[in-house]
Amino acid sequence: MILDCSLMECAKTAFDDLCILDEEKTKGGRMEKRKHIDSDDEDDKFKSKNLEAERRRRKKLNDRLLELRSLVPIITNMNKATIITDAVTYIEELQRHVKDLSDQLLKMDANCVKEEETTKIEETDPAEEMKKWGIEPEVRVTSIEGTKLWLKIVCQKTKGGFTKIMEAMSVLGFDLTDISVTTSKGAILVTSCVEGNQGGLPDVDQIKDFLSEIIKSI
Repeated sequence: MILDCSLMECAKTAFDDLCILDEEKTKGGRMEKRKHIDSDDEDDKFKSKNLEAERRRRKKLNDRLLELRSLVPIITNMNKATIITDAVTYIEELQRHVKDLSDQLLKMDANCVKEEETTKIEETDPAEEMKKWGIEPEVRVTSIEGTKLWLKIVCQKTKGGFTKIMEAMSVLGFDLTDISVTTSKGAILVTSCVEGNQGGLPDVDQIKDFLSEIIKSI
């Protein structure tokens, strides 16, 4: 009886150990399966992220190609390689055009500099030029008949000088019936027949003095 009890106890103990072992194996199998499932999920997520990144990259590339195609006036074919090739050709043409324009501008600048240098060499002081040729400032006023006069004015050839003379004529109330203007050797010569338009004329000497003051300011 005591032997039977001992045997039963040993069998129970062995059975309990077997159950524990089976349970551990079952748990281990579940854990391994769980790990495998988790690993598959992570791989799927990684692949999904890569696919999404690739889609974004391709979309961005296609958008850039469309933009490039819209900027190039001549596209011989709509595939990607041709678009890029035609764009490169167009850019090279633009670069050649820019170079040609730059060369033209440089030539124009060089010509402008030469012209400025030539102008500076040719420019002389009107007063010195008149002195060199013995030309003196002069005003002559001669009465012809009635209110008609003949004027002769010699002064320096300066910018705005002729305008001042015409303004002086207007102040004196003259109508110009005939006028001649000549420039030479640093001087400007104005001859004119004038007539008073206000029913009378100032004294000849007064006119001469007034015009003499005008040409001194020129």
